[in-house]
Amino acid sequence: MSDPLAEDGSGIESRVDLRRIPVVILGRRTAFGRKNGSLRSVRAEHLLAPVLRALVDDSGIQADEIDDVIIGNAVGGGGNVARLAALDGGLPVSVPGLTIDRQCGSGLEAIVLACRLIAAGAGSLYLAGGVDSCSTAPLRAHRLSSTPEQPDFYTRAQFSPDSIGDPDMGVAAENVAARYLIDRDRQDRFAAQSHRRSLAARAAGEFDTEIVPIQTGQALVETDEGPRASLVEATLRRFPPVFAAHGTVTAGNSCADADGAVAVIVTSLAKAREVGFTRSLRFVDSAAAGVNPHYLGVAGAVATAELLERTEITAGDLARTEYTEAFAAQVLASCDLMGLDENDINLQGGALAVGHPFGASGALLVLRLLQQSAATGADGDLGLAALSIAGGLGVSSLWQWGES
Repeated sequence: MSDPLAEDGSGIESRVDLRRIPVVILGRRTAFGRKNGSLRSVRAEHLLAPVLRALVDDSGIQADEIDDVIIGNAVGGGGNVARLAALDGGLPVSVPGLTIDRQCGSGLEAIVLACRLIAAGAGSLYLAGGVDSCSTAPLRAHRLSSTPEQPDFYTRAQFSPDSIGDPDMGVAAENVAARYLIDRDRQDRFAAQSHRRSLAARAAGEFDTEIVPIQTGQALVETDEGPRASLVEATLRRFPPVFAAHGTVTAGNSCADADGAVAVIVTSLAKAREVGFTRSLRFVDSAAAGVNPHYLGVAGAVATAELLERTEITAGDLARTEYTEAFAAQVLASCDLMGLDENDINLQGGALAVGHPFGASGALLVLRLLQQSAATGADGDLGLAALSIAGGLGVSSLWQWGES
């Protein structure tokens, strides 16, 4: 693959308008709180609004130049949380908002959509990411024609028709563990590693500049609530299986539902230079895939295979890989399918440690690539952000760090 920013005629820059090369230049997030934990009283729009405001303030961009705010959301109450949060964050009324839903892939898809719009020449400056508050998500119910005064409450939306089957996420993780021979010890080791890495990154101050503090009554929430030093392998081995009597998936090697927001600035290479960013994370390509919903946990690997084939990249070319840790079983199976060493991914931990605010988790992957590249990356480094999604969907995206 030739250097996409080469100026000698061998790369994209010599042939393509710099206004159509999408890059991510800055990201911010809230700390992640466990469901009914530290952020339990904060609604989704109030999680997202200060993150959007911080992006504007910290970047020096002009808010009235923002073409759109594109936000992923999975368990909200409908409406348009992107627009609501943008206004709550003090953005001008002239800035629109778009909310999208591909469940836990929503935040990543929001960023990819912004990149596609830049590449199409439809705009030059977007705020994109995701948010969910599992703590304040509204109750959901079907209205029954026979007894409309007695709604039929349900806990989650249906992702696959009855004719195919719509397994719960944990059941699907058990299916993946059995089919791809991911044993219990390996799952527990990976979960313990996620907690250990997340705590180490926090202790080293690696998250300090990206987290926007959230005021909740008398408390200021500015630290991820989920990571626990006590969750070592010996402790995790004591957890019983949750989804099958003799299964391997436990509460310890599964993520916890969480509250949080993540957003990044997506702009063009030309605009990045204009506002003074000398390094940026360039969008290369993205792919989505579908698989049997009973084995939904490997869909991200299937999407990655399509993406790498199309871009003529191999797993060995990747400097960094971020993969959402909904369940250890599905991450490990996906690593095996992608040809990746599980120890080489998620270098600062993942959802097994910090939790899973569904709409925001995909956006966190991109923020992780951006922050790690800015700290230790070399020009030309390739990064992958991918995840598997309810209903048998996968999304994968390829990024490159380099000079703006």
